[in-house]
Amino acid sequence: METLNTKQRLLNVDALRGFALVSIMLLHNLEHFDFFFKPKNLPNWMIQLDQSIWDTTFFLFAGKSYAMFAFLFGVTFFIQMNNQAKRGNDFRLRFVWRLFLLFIFGTINSAFYEGDILTLYAFVGLFLIPFAKLNSKTVLIVAFILFLQPFEIGKLIYYFQHPNIEIGNPQSWTYFGKLKEYIPGDSLLETIKGNLTNGKKAVWIWSWENGRFLHLLSLFILGMVASKKNLFVQTVKNKKFWLRVFIVSIVLFIPLFYIQKYSLGTIESKAIRATFKAIEKSWTNFAFTFVMLSGFLLLFYSKFWQKILNVFSPMGKMSLSNYILQTIIGTTLYYGFGFGLYKYTGATYSLLIGIVSSIALILFSKWWMKNHKRGPLEQIWHNLTWLNSK
Repeated sequence: METLNTKQRLLNVDALRGFALVSIMLLHNLEHFDFFFKPKNLPNWMIQLDQSIWDTTFFLFAGKSYAMFAFLFGVTFFIQMNNQAKRGNDFRLRFVWRLFLLFIFGTINSAFYEGDILTLYAFVGLFLIPFAKLNSKTVLIVAFILFLQPFEIGKLIYYFQHPNIEIGNPQSWTYFGKLKEYIPGDSLLETIKGNLTNGKKAVWIWSWENGRFLHLLSLFILGMVASKKNLFVQTVKNKKFWLRVFIVSIVLFIPLFYIQKYSLGTIESKAIRATFKAIEKSWTNFAFTFVMLSGFLLLFYSKFWQKILNVFSPMGKMSLSNYILQTIIGTTLYYGFGFGLYKYTGATYSLLIGIVSSIALILFSKWWMKNHKRGPLEQIWHNLTWLNSK
């Protein structure tokens, strides 16, 4: 069988995780870390360029970067479970403790940036545990049901029966509106307080409104099964599998994107339109996520592209450290307690800042991994995970 050794096999996963993290960073920079603000008195050419960069970056990565990251969370979960099973250990209770530690890391990250995803991962990850010992067919059925967004479909059926029902703005908007009260201010303490109270409510409510909880679990499960099936081993059979995924994902994405762009506005009922949009958008993002994910893995079969894409590997190996580092760097640059760059940087300059920050973290990761087995926070997480173990 045409395979690579274990060390090489993991490079595509590390590189994909690093790529997902970089794309998350670029989005966060364009959004000024959830503090949306357009600088005033810009020339028309800069306004047009900013809009083009914003539209392109969001088309490529919004709703997809976090999905790739979530898929790889499931991959790591199975690797850890499987490694311990080979030693005769049941990792599930230890994984609960590991998720609690992740929640702590996420809370620290949330103090600087309310849009943190680590606390969401820690919570949703608990629901992954019951599926660890089930057969792949069963869990794939569950993943598919979660992908369909059953709660939103239930709402849609109800709204079809009551098309004239009045619905208000999403509840999360109220909390996001309050960001203006503390993020522009120069007090780090007030920013932390606001992020850990108002900010966390905003993100968790928004995540529920947009179906993120169900999609996260679906992606966790899919990553777990992909790892269980050894789909990251570079074989001819797996290359054909990812090619099929790539083609099917494109075939699904094109009509879904067309509906999203041109058909949603024709729905007269606000309730039906809003609910259908939430479902359709999540499906569209899901499809394009797997276009990017499978495309990345297919490129990795080429030695030429593998050499290029391996640039992301060191960053992927210490993704926890880099995720929190990019938060601290970014919020210090953009928020009022730091340099307040949100007032001056449109999408163009923010993208450049994101690219420079990404390069800096890639170089830092490469330097760190030359002398360490794990990233700094990964080592702490590992040590605490196995605290009091034999």
